[in-house]
Amino acid sequence: MTRDEKLAQIENLTAVLNNTATIYLADIAALDAVTTSNLRRASFGKGIKLNVVKNTLLKQAMDASEKNFDGLYDVLKGNTSIMLAEAGNAPAKLIKEFRKKNDKPVLKGAWIEESVYVGDENLDMLVAIKSKEELIGDVLTLLQSPAKNVISALQSAGGNIAGLLKTLEERNA
Repeated sequence: MTRDEKLAQIENLTAVLNNTATIYLADIAALDAVTTSNLRRASFGKGIKLNVVKNTLLKQAMDASEKNFDGLYDVLKGNTSIMLAEAGNAPAKLIKEFRKKNDKPVLKGAWIEESVYVGDENLDMLVAIKSKEELIGDVLTLLQSPAKNVISALQSAGGNIAGLLKTLEERNA
């Protein structure tokens, strides 16, 4: 790879890092071609971009980025694949699901909304992180709950009042 190609790749990686809120670093070494292809297909199906990167180029892109990736520098050893997604928990769910049948990928680290997670032991915690859409849904549910209770109370009370009025009308007649 020429120097110009390396510089172009660093620029591209820097732009990607600056524009992505969820970045996972994983080790997929020792996966055979078929398994790697299945992982790529599964990633694509879940809206996750998966690329193998050179550690030195990724570190330079991280240095050039607007974000602070200091906590992830120590994991840039050996084989590194970068997983990019919109949802903070999507790559973690994919890794966990994929590891039901394989030993890899192993989570090396993650950068999610300015928080750094290092090590595979954080995988279960990352799976439990709610996506932005899930959080919005929870908030909407909480906001709708009191309104539903009020409407339900009014409807049942309205039915009781109407029944009471009908009974009183029948008695007077």
